[in-house]
Amino acid sequence: MSLKNPIDFYRTLPRKTCPECGEQMEEQAESYFMECERCLAKKGE
Repeated sequence: MSLKNPIDFYRTLPRKTCPECGEQMEEQAESYFMECERCLAKKGE
């Protein structure tokens, strides 16, 4: 049994995608929002 290098694990994760519009989002460590900024702005209106 071999362990995978943690750096390789994080490099191969798929990009975060907004469930509302499908746009790929920039990951932000301090953010727990699932929607992109554009969809969040629409909800605030």
